[in-house]
Amino acid sequence: MRIDQPWLKDQATQAVFEAVTADGAQVLFVGGCVRNALLCEPVSDMDIATDARPEQVLELAARAGIKAVPTGIDHGTVTLIKDGIPHEITTFRKDVATDGRRAVVAFSTDLAEDARRRDFTMNAIYARPDGEVVDPLGGLPDLTQRRVRFIGTAENRIREDYLRSLRYFRFHAWYGDHTEGFDPDALAAIAANLDGLASLSKERVGAELLKLLAAPDPAPSVAAMRQAGVLVQILPGADDRALAPLIHLEAGRPASGIRRLAALGGGGLQEALRLSKAQASHLAAIRAAATGTAGARELGYRLGVEKALDSLLLRAALLEQPFFPDLETEAALGAEAVFPVKARDLLPDLQGPALGAAVKKLEADWIASGFTLSREELLGTLR
Repeated sequence: MRIDQPWLKDQATQAVFEAVTADGAQVLFVGGCVRNALLCEPVSDMDIATDARPEQVLELAARAGIKAVPTGIDHGTVTLIKDGIPHEITTFRKDVATDGRRAVVAFSTDLAEDARRRDFTMNAIYARPDGEVVDPLGGLPDLTQRRVRFIGTAENRIREDYLRSLRYFRFHAWYGDHTEGFDPDALAAIAANLDGLASLSKERVGAELLKLLAAPDPAPSVAAMRQAGVLVQILPGADDRALAPLIHLEAGRPASGIRRLAALGGGGLQEALRLSKAQASHLAAIRAAATGTAGARELGYRLGVEKALDSLLLRAALLEQPFFPDLETEAALGAEAVFPVKARDLLPDLQGPALGAAVKKLEADWIASGFTLSREELLGTLR
């Protein structure tokens, strides 16, 4: 079997491969790029593996006049930069010791050893530079059937890195066949190792969860997380009842991990997931607006179109109501509206707290009028 992708013929990549294989070393694509190519899914990141040791890769790159950066040389990764394009080359590895968060590795020349240290069978499929597929662990049947299955024993893989419990649900959301359900061995191993999730950094958990929620339909995976006890472990108080309705209401709109995270509820999400300030602000704004009573036009005015729509979609999901198309129009009108009164219009008659209170009252009157009252009409109410 071969894959046929434009990136296989990229001149910079071919030059890198020729350099690394000059003395007979192997070089192969691995992981996501091979998996997605075989599934006819978009390819973004390209992982490259070789049996050449990192110091050999540096030497071979220098001989070919290619810039090399030892970005992770202790773990076998060297980045070769050709025509401004970085190529991460990682030496075959095997795990020597693991503690559930990180691994101590040794370099290897055995492709099967490199494959066995990976997480899922669908991620341990390789391709040579000419596109020939190499499947050392027999993962192709799992991939073609969209079956997410741990390599070897699920419990062993999870105890090597507890983040793999979350990765399992993420990969199922993106690549699994929901009609076939979830691997019972995987779910049992995940449920038996819930305590290990506490050892993970909150940043890793947050990043993994947002990737999961960005899938086309993450609701089945999140429901399985709840049933396995994972959801309450990472988000105490979370409830996924509104998630499936929200996804239905989104109706083809771009997926938003933050909007979907807001549907899960739970307290202290910023702390639990180490969200960025921008993410936390967006989350807090749409959750507050969704549980409030402000209309679409007011939300557009106060929050902007994106946050207003997120709030309105979330509100509809929480209340199990339809999302009417005119709400989007109303939010856009509100976002374009400009309050016609400035604080300086009330000077010098009003100052200090009285000035702030008057501006706030006039703004509320203007919003209540459907944004129709003019500056003169608003100021006239104060005379």
